[in-house]
Amino acid sequence: MIATLIILLVSAILFVSGRIRSDLVAICALLALLLCQVLTPAEGLSGFSNTTVIMMIGLFVVGGGILQTGLAKMIGSKVMSLSGNSETKMFLLVMLVTGAIGAFVSNTGTVALMLPIIVSMAAGAGKSPRRFLMPLAFASSMGGMMTLIGTPPNLIVSDTLQNSGYTPLSFFSFLPVGLIVLAVGIVYLLPATKMLAPKEKQTKKKTGKSLKELVNEYGISSTLFRVHVKDASSGVIGKTVAGLNVYREYGINVLEVRRSSGQNRFVRTVNQQLASPDMVIGQGDVLYISGEPEMVSRFATDYSLRLLDIHTDEIEGSSNASMDFFDIGVAEILIMPTSSMIGRKISEAGFRNKFSVNVLGIRRKNDYILRDLGGVKILEGDVLLVQGAWSDIARMRNESVNWVVLGEPLKEAAKVTLDYKAPVAAVIMIAMIVMMVVDKIPVAPVTSVLLAAILMVITGCVRSMEAAYKTINWQTIVLFAAMLPMSIALEKTGVSTMISDSIVDGLGGSGPRLLLAGIYAVTSLMTIFISNTVTAVLMAPIALQCAVQIGVSPVPFMFAVTVAASMCFASPFSTPPNALVMSAGQYTFMDYVKVGLPLQILMGVVMVFVLPLLFPF
Repeated sequence: MIATLIILLVSAILFVSGRIRSDLVAICALLALLLCQVLTPAEGLSGFSNTTVIMMIGLFVVGGGILQTGLAKMIGSKVMSLSGNSETKMFLLVMLVTGAIGAFVSNTGTVALMLPIIVSMAAGAGKSPRRFLMPLAFASSMGGMMTLIGTPPNLIVSDTLQNSGYTPLSFFSFLPVGLIVLAVGIVYLLPATKMLAPKEKQTKKKTGKSLKELVNEYGISSTLFRVHVKDASSGVIGKTVAGLNVYREYGINVLEVRRSSGQNRFVRTVNQQLASPDMVIGQGDVLYISGEPEMVSRFATDYSLRLLDIHTDEIEGSSNASMDFFDIGVAEILIMPTSSMIGRKISEAGFRNKFSVNVLGIRRKNDYILRDLGGVKILEGDVLLVQGAWSDIARMRNESVNWVVLGEPLKEAAKVTLDYKAPVAAVIMIAMIVMMVVDKIPVAPVTSVLLAAILMVITGCVRSMEAAYKTINWQTIVLFAAMLPMSIALEKTGVSTMISDSIVDGLGGSGPRLLLAGIYAVTSLMTIFISNTVTAVLMAPIALQCAVQIGVSPVPFMFAVTVAASMCFASPFSTPPNALVMSAGQYTFMDYVKVGLPLQILMGVVMVFVLPLLFPF
C-alpha cells in the first residue's frame, strides 16, 4: 500500500510540473508498480488490451478520414454559418451539439466524431482550437448524464439499485440532472476557457512550395482544358493515348484521365490516372489537356469531343479545370551539373518511359517555358515541373546524380483534401454511430469502431495504412493505457476501500446531506486517479449501504456517485475524452487543473444542493 501511494504521489507531482513528457511519466509509474510487484505483468499490461484504448486507436483513424476527406470542413462550414464569426456563438454551439450527441453516443465516440469538425471550424474562423477542445471533452461527459446509456456509471448505479430490490432507473431519469450539469458547465466554461490563450506559434522554416503554389507559379491553369468523351461515336474511343498522336498533330499533351466509378450519386467517386501512352480511352472519360486554346478546340471538334467550360461539373465535387492531387501530384526537380540529361530534348530524356511522369514546364532562370516542351533541350540548372503518381515521384529521389527533388512534395501530398471521398466518409461515420447507438444490432462498440477505421482505409478516405498509423496520437494512447492499471493497484492494495470507508464512517452520523457531500467528494477524488467506471463499481454499493443505514432513499446517493464519477475534469487521463483532446489542443496537465478542477468542485457544490430537491431523501 505504501509503495502504491508513493508512486501515485510522485507521478502526480511530475504530471503537474510538466518537465517530463506525460507518457514517459505514465510508463515509469507502470514500471515502478511492476518492479515493486504491486502488479503482475498481465495486470500491468492490461491497459494496452483494454477495449477503450483499442477504441481510441480506431477513432483516431476514423477522425483522420473525416478530416482528410474534407467532411469535417464541410460540417464545420455549416456550423460556422450558424455562428457567424462570433466566438461566443461558436462556443455555445460546440457545447450544445456535443452534449446532445453525447446523450446517445459514448463520450469517447462523441469526441472523436466532433474533434476534427471543431478543429476545421476554428481554423476557418481564424480562432484557436484551444478555446473549444477542452469544452468539447467536458460537454461530451455532461451529455452522457442525460440518458441511461450515456455513460457506464449510469448503468452501474441503475444495476446496483435493481440488484438490491429497488426500482431501476428509467432511460430518461437522468435528463434533469444532465440538463443542470450542462447548464453549469456552459456558465462556468464560457468565461473560464478564455484563460486557455493560444500559445505563441513557432515560425517554421518553409522547406518548399505548396502544390497549388507550384501550379500558380508556372501558370499551368492558363493552358489546361478538359474534354469529355460523351459521344459513343467519338474517334478516340478504343484508342491509346500514344495512338492519338495528339502532340504531333495538334501540339497538345494529354496529362491525365478521370473516370467516374460507381453509379450511386451519393457514393460516386473519381478515378484519377496519369495519361500513360498505352492507356485506352473509353466513353465517359474526361481528358485533361495542356495546349493552345485553338488547337484544343480543333482536336475536340475533329474527334466529336465535348469541350467543358468552367461551369460544367463532369464529376461531383469538381466544377472547373484544375490541377488536383488526389492520386497524382507535381514536384520540381533541379538538374545537376553531373546529369546525363543535359543536352537532351525533353522527348528524348525518357521521363515518361522510365518514371511514368510528364514534364509540365521548365523554369530557366527567370523564364518559364510551357509550350512545345518536347523539343526543348535540358540545360544545367533547369528546374523541371513534373507530374506523376505519388509513388513515381518518390522514386525520382533515387536519381540524385541527375537531379534533386526540391521541397517536400510527399509531405504536401499528405495535406491534400480528398474531398470527392467525403460522401463515403459520411456513410461510414453514420453507420458507425448507428451500430453504437442501436442496441438491437449485435455489434460491440469497439467492433463497430474498428470496422469503420478499416473501411476508411479500404475505401481510400485515408490514403494508406501508413497514413492511418500517422493519424493516431500514440502519446495519448500510451498515456491512457499506462495509467489504467493504476486503478487496479489502488483497488488491489486496499487504498480505495481505506479512503472511502474512513470518510463514510466519519460522516455517517452527520445527516443525509453532509453524508451525500462526503460520498460525492470521495468519488470525485477517486476518479481523478481511477477510471470513472471502476470508481462507480467501488462506490455504488458503499453509497447504497450508507443510505440504508441512516434510513433514507438511496437514489440521490446513487446519482451523487454517477455524477461525481463522470464529471472529472481535473486530469487528462481520468476519462478518454480528456485524453483525446490533449494533443490536439496542446494542453498541459496544469491546463486541466486550472480550468477543470474549479469546475469539478463547482459541480459538486451544485449537486449536493440540487440532488435532494430532484430526488428527496
